[in-house]
This record gives sequence, structure tokens and C-alpha cells, in this order.
Amino acid sequence: MRAWGVAMLALAATNPAIAQVRVEEVPATKIAADLALGKASSAAVTAAYLARIAAMDPKGPTLRAVIAVSPDALAQARASDARRKAGRALGPLDGVPVLIKDNIETRELPTTAGSLALKDNRTGRDAPVVAQLRAAGAVILGKTNLSEWANIRSDHSMSGWSAVGGLVRNPYALDRTACGSSSGSGAAAAASLAALAVGTETDGSVVCPSAMNGLVGLKPTLGLVSRTHVVPISHSQDTPGPMGRSVADVALLFSAMVGEDPADPATKGANAYRKDYAAGLAADALKGMRIGYWRPDMADDLAARFDKALDALRAAGATLVEVKLPKLDGLGEAEGLVLYTELKADLAAYLATTPATVKVRTLADAIAYNQAHSGEEMAFFGQETFLKAEATKGLDDPDYKAARAKSQRLAGPEGIDAMLKAAGAEVLVTPTYGTPWLSDPAHGDQFVGPSASELPAVSGYPHLTVPMGLVNGLPAGLSFIGTAYADGLLLRAGYAYEQASKARVAPQYRATIPADLGPRGR
Repeated sequence: MRAWGVAMLALAATNPAIAQVRVEEVPATKIAADLALGKASSAAVTAAYLARIAAMDPKGPTLRAVIAVSPDALAQARASDARRKAGRALGPLDGVPVLIKDNIETRELPTTAGSLALKDNRTGRDAPVVAQLRAAGAVILGKTNLSEWANIRSDHSMSGWSAVGGLVRNPYALDRTACGSSSGSGAAAAASLAALAVGTETDGSVVCPSAMNGLVGLKPTLGLVSRTHVVPISHSQDTPGPMGRSVADVALLFSAMVGEDPADPATKGANAYRKDYAAGLAADALKGMRIGYWRPDMADDLAARFDKALDALRAAGATLVEVKLPKLDGLGEAEGLVLYTELKADLAAYLATTPATVKVRTLADAIAYNQAHSGEEMAFFGQETFLKAEATKGLDDPDYKAARAKSQRLAGPEGIDAMLKAAGAEVLVTPTYGTPWLSDPAHGDQFVGPSASELPAVSGYPHLTVPMGLVNGLPAGLSFIGTAYADGLLLRAGYAYEQASKARVAPQYRATIPADLGPRGR
């Protein structure tokens, strides 16, 4: 990509139409509006993003957020411009550049999940979620880096690292984690390397990199968005999700992602939820809304930021009721068995559909590949989680079935639903995570502070994170959580909070944040 990047920089420098196009911090909704009004061309906007990737990803801040750019990105953009000129625009997303996480198949690029074992995984097909974006006119700009195998390989992994793409760096502080596993999507969207980005989540992989890169991210209700041709972990929890710099931007992207896929039974009935999610956004949506909140154990500086978020919700007209997190003994252990068991089965089913150039066909093959290429694949951490998954007994195992039923019961009816009922609330809020920790190859991730992802991830319920500002120079997110299919409600509540708080701060690409200002626990 580096040679290509130099060429793009030269193009931007010599073409005034491209050089004058400003994309940094420009909302996707503004780009869409300008395209519709003829104030901008998709070709110029796309070229500006490509030049920005070339200037910031392999050099400059060296974000390493983008694994590959689409060779036909400019051709896609020119086709969009031709459609608009002919009065045949495909919708508001037509011509808007979007980056796709590299565990989601796109026809023009390999899909590696960050692993060298999949470097030749050129399927020539689009995942249905990508096909829907193309049908809406989106320019598929390229593929983003990620935590290798979506962070399911090791108990001691370093989020944002893959053997294919290296370590993604956080645009707010370059020595801090971008979290994961949608690390590249998070860093790229935060740094305006694209108008929008698509990530995936099993447990936290959309909301964590969104929160820690100062973004809005939506983990949708399971089954609203297809998972076909996405490198899997768990059919019980996996879902793609939209990521962007504002709630309206995320709603724009999400509207084009929802839909049924005959190959994914979980999406049956999803077409009933296809709509323009941006149309219902209003600054006064919190008036009269009853919101439950819980206060996890957290450092005082994060607690102070959370209190300001609660004040903003009250000022916008919401009634807040404190709730206690139920005692959910055994949830983590049950979730683990589900993920390990489904990883072994689901990955083998996916690999069976890949071309002959892909030599790994099972989880055991992937484990053997890593052992044979340990210098490249396991320089920083091992594959303990893979080994645990390989030892599972299959989808007919009674222990797996019991764990799946238990985890979903605890997370949904006895977790989120019980808290909503106790508060008489429509929505729950709580801090998404703490703030980004130092990237540490020697010791892996050092999670400090709260985490809100498990209950919505395991239950399959929607989870939206919205920036609540900086804590000692580092971004933190506010989670909005609801029951199944409350995605639109969360977007409306999140939008009203966003408009009331104006809390998001653009990244400054600082080399570091002093260690004593980093995340602290009690």
C-alpha cells in the first residue's frame, strides 16, 4: 500500500479539486447532503480520503488502521457521480466512502481476519452486509486492521495487533490501545480516514473501540444484520455494527445494513426493521423518557465524567432512576463455554467455503499454522483460547447447551430486562468502559475500569456507545442499552444526549498521555 499511497499524495498535491476537499471531521451526513446537492463529487471525496490514508496510516501518526484499500475505489466513486448526474442516485449513502473490517468479505480484496493463515483468502464475493451497502451506493474504500481472529486467539492478547497489519494506534494517544477487535475501524473513523466504518462484535468489539477512539458505535440486536461470509466466532453473539463520529452518521450507515439473509436464519424477520433510522432523531427525544442507570466500580475521574453525563440527560428532560446490577453468578463461565464451542464449529463451517488457496480448514489447522509460523504469529502472545476451543465437544454437548441457555437467561430476562423493569425505564445507561490503557506487547491488555458489553452481547440486545468526553485527555463512552429491537430507541436517546452534551473532542494524535493521567482503578 505504501507505493500506492505515495501516488495518491502526488495526485492530491497536483489536483486542486482534490486538494481543496476537506474531509477531516466532516460528518458523513454532511458529505451525503453535499453529494445530493451537487456541491461535492464522490470522486473528489474518495480521493481525499485515500490521500489522507496514505499520509497518516503507513507514516505520519502511523495509525496502521487500514490493511488494504480497494483497487477500484475511485471507479466506484465515479460510477456514483454518474448515477447522480443521471438522476438515479441509490439513496443518501450513494457515493459515501466506507471502510470494512477485514473479517468481512469484500469481492475485490482478501479477507484475512488479520492472520497470515488467511492471506490468500480471496473469495471473490461480498458478504451480504457489504452487498447491501453497495446496493445503497456506498463506496467500499478498503479493509481495516483488527485484533487478529477478532481477539479470540489468546487470553493474553494485545488488542489491535494482527500479524497482517501490525498494531493499530489510538489517534488520541499513539501509545494507547485502540481496543478491539474492531481496532482499525475505530482508529480509522476517529482519524477521518473514511466517512464511516463497519466493525463486528461478539462481546465488546464494536463498543470498546468506539468508546476508546471517541466514536459512536452500535452493536445491533442480533439478527438485524447478516453474518454470512464474516469470519466467525459465535453464531449466538456475532454481529456487524456501524461506527462513526456522530449518532446521525451511525444511523445513516445502519439504515443500509439491516435486512434478511436466507443464509443466516437469525435474520428472519429483519426486513420488518428496515427503515431510515436517521429520520426519527430529534434533540428533544429525552423529554419524558425514563432512564435507569447503574454505577459500576470506577476511578473518581471517570465517575466525575459519568456524573456530568447524567446531568446532561436530566437537563434534556430525562427522569433518571438508579438501579443495581443483578447478581449473575456463572455468566462469564457460561459465556466462555458457548464462545469456545461455537468457535470450533463455526470456524470450520466458514473455512469450508473458502478457496483452495486457503490451506487451513479447521481450528486445529489454524493452531498448527500458528505453531509452524510462531515467529510471525506468536511473537507477542500465544493461542491459549484457541486451544481451549479445540478441546470442546461440539454443538450437541449437553454442557454447551446448558451454558447457552443459562447465559442468555442471565444476560437478558434476569439481567437487562430485570433492570429495565425495576427502574420502570425504557433505556439503561452506564459507562461503556474505562479509558485506553497503554499498549503492552509484553503483558497484553490491561483492562482497567468498568465494562458494559457483556449483558447486551450475550443476550443479543442492542448496545449504543456515545462519547461522553475526555478523562485526563483520553476518550470515554456512555452506553445506552435496551431490550431486543430497541435499536431505534437507543439511537434517538443517544442523539438527544449527544446534542445536549456536545462532549466529543476530536483526536490530537499526541505521542503519549503521561502515565499518571492514564486509567486508574481503585
